[in-house]
Amino acid sequence: MSEFSMYRGIASPGLSQPGTPRTKPNTPQFRPPVAPSPSGYQQSGSTVNNTNPNQYPTSQQQTEASQEQGYFPPVSPMQGQQQYDGAMGGLATQMGAVQLNSSAPPRRKKDRHAYHTVEAAGSSQAFNGIPQGATGQPTQFLNQGGIQGPYANSQASPAMSQFPVPANPLFSPAHSATTYEHAARPGAPLTGSPASSAQGKVDPEQIPSIPRSRDGPAEYYLDHVYPTMDLRLPPPAAVPFVAFDQGNASPRFMRLTLNNIPASADALASTALPLGLVVQPLACQQEGEQAIPLLDFGDIGPPRCRRCRTYINPFMVFRSGGNKFVCNMCTFPNDVTPEYFAPTDPSGTRVDRHQRPELTQGTVEFTVPKEYWNKEPTGLRWLFLIDVTAEASNKGFLDGFCEGIINALFGSSETEDSSVANDSSRRTLPTGSKVGIVTYDKEIHYYNLSPNLDKAQMMVMPDLEDPFVPLSEGLFVDPQESKAVITALLSQIPSMFANIKNPEPALLPTITSALSALTTTGGKIICSLAALPTWGPGRLFLRDDGKVHGTDGEKKLFTTEHPGWRKIAQKMVETGVGVDFFLAAPSGGYLDIATIGHASATTGGEVYYYPNFHAPRDTLRLSKEIKHTVTRETGFQALMKVRCSNGLQVSAYHGNFFHHTFGADLEFGVIDADKAVGVMFSYDGKLDPKLDAHFQSALLYTTASGERRVRCSNIVASVSEGALEAMKFVDQDAVVNIIAKEAAARMPEKNLKDIRAALTEKTIDILAGYRKNFSGSHPPGQLVLPENLKEFSMYTLGLIKSRCLKGGREPIDRRVHDMRLIKSMGSLELSLYLYPRIIAIHNLNEKDGFANENGHLRMPQAIRASFSKVEEGGVYIVDNGQVCLLWLHSQVSPNLLEDLFGQGISSLKDLDAFQSSIPVLQTHLNAQVRNILQYLETNRGSKALTLQMARQGLDGAEYEFARLLYEDRNNEAQSYVDWLVHVHRHIQLELAGQRKKEDTGDTMNTVSSTFAGLKTPYWG
Repeated sequence: MSEFSMYRGIASPGLSQPGTPRTKPNTPQFRPPVAPSPSGYQQSGSTVNNTNPNQYPTSQQQTEASQEQGYFPPVSPMQGQQQYDGAMGGLATQMGAVQLNSSAPPRRKKDRHAYHTVEAAGSSQAFNGIPQGATGQPTQFLNQGGIQGPYANSQASPAMSQFPVPANPLFSPAHSATTYEHAARPGAPLTGSPASSAQGKVDPEQIPSIPRSRDGPAEYYLDHVYPTMDLRLPPPAAVPFVAFDQGNASPRFMRLTLNNIPASADALASTALPLGLVVQPLACQQEGEQAIPLLDFGDIGPPRCRRCRTYINPFMVFRSGGNKFVCNMCTFPNDVTPEYFAPTDPSGTRVDRHQRPELTQGTVEFTVPKEYWNKEPTGLRWLFLIDVTAEASNKGFLDGFCEGIINALFGSSETEDSSVANDSSRRTLPTGSKVGIVTYDKEIHYYNLSPNLDKAQMMVMPDLEDPFVPLSEGLFVDPQESKAVITALLSQIPSMFANIKNPEPALLPTITSALSALTTTGGKIICSLAALPTWGPGRLFLRDDGKVHGTDGEKKLFTTEHPGWRKIAQKMVETGVGVDFFLAAPSGGYLDIATIGHASATTGGEVYYYPNFHAPRDTLRLSKEIKHTVTRETGFQALMKVRCSNGLQVSAYHGNFFHHTFGADLEFGVIDADKAVGVMFSYDGKLDPKLDAHFQSALLYTTASGERRVRCSNIVASVSEGALEAMKFVDQDAVVNIIAKEAAARMPEKNLKDIRAALTEKTIDILAGYRKNFSGSHPPGQLVLPENLKEFSMYTLGLIKSRCLKGGREPIDRRVHDMRLIKSMGSLELSLYLYPRIIAIHNLNEKDGFANENGHLRMPQAIRASFSKVEEGGVYIVDNGQVCLLWLHSQVSPNLLEDLFGQGISSLKDLDAFQSSIPVLQTHLNAQVRNILQYLETNRGSKALTLQMARQGLDGAEYEFARLLYEDRNNEAQSYVDWLVHVHRHIQLELAGQRKKEDTGDTMNTVSSTFAGLKTPYWG
């Protein structure tokens, strides 16, 4: 086990000074795989050794004799552009300074709480970095006179920071305070960002920019860690970072909407913000982070509070010489068992604290004894259900799915060609996992995969009314032991059913039979489907006739009342079984995802949807996504509970799970690294500002290797009497995530128009509440945005324009798919979904896409999602975490096409419309783009990254490109500027007392909302 004394003790009463660590943590570095620059290669016109600025002329420009030869079009750098270099030094310096040295002043008693006092002098900057008085040059980042917030130039007091205080004087006119320092200054007024002139005019170039808000922190966190206690505002969700767990869980696992919570419900109401928590318990860690410790307390199990059952955590206080520990949730004093006893030092700290990860780290795992079991733990059973109907075979979906399974279980052919001496080193599934294969059309075909056989044996089960499992042995096998049998079978299945053209699949009987096979052990089903299941019990029919779109009847199509499907979903959860569906709609036709996907939504699974599957384009994506769903961290037979401090109570959960009654645990058949749950809290009393508010999530699950564990994550927030302090520590990504999950949860109940109106009203309420109560002195006609919610309006507009909520016609299947997706999305995936990354690759700097001097990939700046930012002759990568487009302007340079795609590709029509990846070429640009795509692939959710060509004027994907330009007028909604003008007008009416809220047509007085953040008139 790791040396746990390296972690400092936190939250211990009277702890005057942490001990010096015995060893420094390894310097965390995020290093995505980087292709080397081709040796000896230099492109014609390259700026590698040429300062000529224009790399790729357009085809029209090439005809001009006076055109300068070069690669990169001139780019005018923004005046005063500043980098996130920081004043806290490099990463190694930070990590070495994690313990205060002996010269640091003693820590005050109050520092055992989550106070956020940063003493600094200076004044905040007006919008876009322009000082009040209109002097000086604008900076690159909005509302920053340098680097924002925790990212650099920090003049932190020892009471708040573990890092040494810089030796230079605290106040220096040449280094004005950052906005975070100013906001946290004792007694300082909270200032916001004017997004309009004093006359109320909105300048499109000065409105908050999401790409800027991402690029700056991303650059900063390449060379800095995020200490989870010292910096109370987490990095933006779309930014890769390395977290250093100091007792507070990493933002990957838990994000609070408010890291400082008002003491009363009235104070919270003045902000109009929700009090919620986004929990992603099995989230993947970044390379360089300390592994989550696994702790075994034997048969007695982990220590817990006898009253509220909270697990031991860093914020529990030991008293009576170590004989009692006081619960940080309910303040109940518990006796310490003899096995767990250790004496305390004079300051009240356990002498073995630094050897106890559960007392120093915010996220830990406990192995649990038999009393936590509901059945004997076994390795995860994977059962692949393969649709072999005519539609699957004709579309190439069957071939792609079988290839994907082989790739997921055994790796690609390149891997097989390498040394096969050590099979265990190439295992994609944990030891103890087993797999089984079933095919189905009108009948169900089981396969005996026993390693003793020369080839698999098929057994047909024709009884659909009462399906059973015809095999007792050989159904589930170790994939390595039966590799030859499995590979041969999957290679033969497409040809076996090529001539058997059954058009109608019997899906529900197949799932019922599969559930019978997994009842005793639990497990996970991976099911493909290529046509509406219209055969046998549970057959479905075409519910979407197109006549109810845009009416009140549309919401009935967002859910299912089919008794057979609802019953099977509940049975699957009870037996610890989950299902992932891979759905390929026949020519974009209707599949009734509302009914079929109900099983995956209830059990904690996922739906991968290919609305118009085309094998040459989509097979690579299908293969990657099958591999991802098999290899990501997955647990099954899971229960989850979230606990909070006295004075608060859980009021609602949002996500994909099964919930018997409100007070019961959340139940998951399966849960994986990409799934998140939104938790809402309300007040059942008043919080004590002298104490902190604590939250703990506990996930009891069985690992894929067959161990029963509890994943425990803890997070703390300070409490303030009023809401002024709370506004300084708002987590924008968590707020957006909670509101989006609530909106998606309301779709089966409310008209879409009402939900969009509610989101608009909610945005106005939040911004008007800030303007009314906290914005200080600004001209009355000015739009002032909260410092930590500057981009909130754009994210809300992106939600209104999303497929599940947008106005106009949209296929029901796509709405339902995106609705369930939003309910289970983590903060990273949702952030990209609501605002895509757009990267120009026609004007890359020669150093972009390669490693810098520290080994980190240098990424180009993203651009705003607006066609006004698109340049003639440009080529852009557009990635929203679900689909990745490569958009090429009609006048793109032939030189660029040859450098990117190879010789002979000189025009858009020469390109293969269905290619899904970039070829590997020995050109500088090609290596740059491949590295950038590889980086994007490491920083996303559950969907694979494959390219889809969008050539201007040629490909249908260009419509998707236009849809993703969220700052423009599209998707039946306003442009970003018009949206801000609309919001601003209603804020002014609210301040004048003349605002009339939009009527959503509900009887609001009789129905109360469970959403603490959204008032009754919006959701009903």
